[in-house]
Amino acid sequence: MKTDMKTVGVIGAGSWGTALATVIADKGNKVRIFDVDEKHLKSMEKYRENIDYLPGVQLSDNIKIVYSSEEACTGADVVLFSAPAQHFRSALMSALEYLPEDALFINVAKGIERGTHKRMSEIAEEVFKEMGTPEKMDKYVVLSGPSHAEEVGRRQPTTVATASRNPESAKAIQDLFMTDRFRVYTSDDVIGVELGGALKNIIALGAGISDGMGFGDNAKAALMTRGLAEITRLGVKLGAKPETFAGLTGTGDLIVTCTSMHSRNRRCGIMIGEGMSPEEAVEKVGMVVEGMYTAEAAYELAKIAEVEMPITDAIYNVTKGNKKVSEALAELMSRQRRPEHD
Repeated sequence: MKTDMKTVGVIGAGSWGTALATVIADKGNKVRIFDVDEKHLKSMEKYRENIDYLPGVQLSDNIKIVYSSEEACTGADVVLFSAPAQHFRSALMSALEYLPEDALFINVAKGIERGTHKRMSEIAEEVFKEMGTPEKMDKYVVLSGPSHAEEVGRRQPTTVATASRNPESAKAIQDLFMTDRFRVYTSDDVIGVELGGALKNIIALGAGISDGMGFGDNAKAALMTRGLAEITRLGVKLGAKPETFAGLTGTGDLIVTCTSMHSRNRRCGIMIGEGMSPEEAVEKVGMVVEGMYTAEAAYELAKIAEVEMPITDAIYNVTKGNKKVSEALAELMSRQRRPEHD
């Protein structure tokens, strides 16, 4: 990937896709952004602002609203997928025939696909194998880290990481995004980066539930610390590097998601802790709450991998209505005594 200005297609005009489009466009790159919600796109085009999901951030003149995957992808140097995790497969399939042969593609969704238990890179690899082009995975890059769209869109300092099995692809995307307000590191641990970004949403639901029940800092600190321990256990079992979970896409993302009101997962958890049903809480948030889906996928994946994840189990059972919050809490606090480090 050359260092001159690029044409970037963005699939998904939610808050995060729009914020990242802003970072890229601020550097002089040409961005074409598409979403399946045509009404939403027309609003963005009319007001030059994502009023629905990122209000207050004016769209750069370098950002063009387009109305098809074909228009977003054709001739692009980079294609960025910002669809919710449960829709990444369909978004990729819809864009496949328009992806230029040499284009890099980025996925920024944080989740695990329900039913298949696949990470986003595993979905991409499966799709490309079916198309007879497995080599395209050398162009796949994941971008993750502690990064609320609301802050990125307002050019507040943010640091993230990119990961790819091809170091040159990770570096190219690092160059695409790097600014004096958006710092990017690289990694070769795609598994760890993807799992850290996905699983922290479950713990953020738990942190919100704790807040909603009126518990204090002690409870949240314990939840985050032990949550990170079980995230790391599963990640290492699945082939991730343990040190990844001590970095931006592990500890960093966990901190920001468990402590901020920008976090949809935490806000959803707060309402559940206050007594609202999980379904009502999701509706009240008004946007995709990835942790609700990931809790189910991670619960099942942990059983398959034979990894103990008691906090994930508890949050899964609460969000599914299988247990009351008070019951899940009592079970967690009364588990068999053990050393902190096995």
